Amino acid sequence: MKPGNVLFIDTAHDVLREELEQFGFQCYDFTGLSRSEVLEQLHLYEGIIIRSKIMLDKEAIDHCTKLKFIARVGAGMENIDVRYAESKGIICLNAPEGNRDAVAEHAMGMILSLLNHLCKVNIEVRKGVWIRAGNRGNEIKGKTVGIIGYGNTGSEFARRLKGFGASVIAYDKYKTGFSDDNVREASMRQIFIESDILSLHIPLTDETFHLINESFLGKFSKPIWLINTSRGSCVNTAHLMDAIDNGIVKGAALDVLECENLSFENIETSSLPEYFQRLFKSERVILSPHIAGWTHESHYKLSKVLVEKIKQVYIIG
Repeated sequence: MKPGNVLFIDTAHDVLREELEQFGFQCYDFTGLSRSEVLEQLHLYEGIIIRSKIMLDKEAIDHCTKLKFIARVGAGMENIDVRYAESKGIICLNAPEGNRDAVAEHAMGMILSLLNHLCKVNIEVRKGVWIRAGNRGNEIKGKTVGIIGYGNTGSEFARRLKGFGASVIAYDKYKTGFSDDNVREASMRQIFIESDILSLHIPLTDETFHLINESFLGKFSKPIWLINTSRGSCVNTAHLMDAIDNGIVKGAALDVLECENLSFENIETSSLPEYFQRLFKSERVILSPHIAGWTHESHYKLSKVLVEKIKQVYIIG
């Protein structure tokens, strides 16, 4: 199969464009165009590079008369109608291998910060407040960490937990037989009974939307800490805050938020839903701006992984 034209809708590390061009592709930068402007051009391309700028839904895909592949610089595919694309013979690629280390390390940092109140005490000490007994932390060693979703990031997270002396269990609806030295495969019932810490490593789908809700959190046999580095809408924020207030959840660390489509630079916090105001004010919640998978190293690795996958499509094809 001879390489053709590739459209960059979003930015990526330079290595992606450079190596695709070396392979024979012609690459075009449309990162500054609106959705309507992009749609007018899609019929000219056989490859699309995307992150999250626009939805490649049925309408967009119907414009892609020459398209052979869609490559997302990241792991999640929720902004692409994968099923419809594949029904049209379009190959959909992503790169979870490229940021699995970054996400795993960020999740570890969140656990350590959450259990040891590091964000809170950093602010206190800078204000001259010196509270030791009231900020006593908790050790990871001896705790049971439950992981939901045991793919690239879930398995790398488990690998790092091993060195902390934690007992790690994991549930994955679509994967079995993965128990090893780092993890013990578990049922959801075991996750509910045994977990002290729960970490999410799942995509956003109809199945996982608001998976973490009042009913779900009420099934745990003891209070837990919650870590979410997957997608914000996997957690019902209002129900999470109620669970924190009621002591069902001891604390939460969230790299992703349910309201990420809002511009926090331009919005008044008072206009946010009440439960988000509670979230932002809570000392038992740690937040980061969806950067777990976006390190300097993963920026390169995400693109490098996609280069190799795209090449394979053309070598095999």
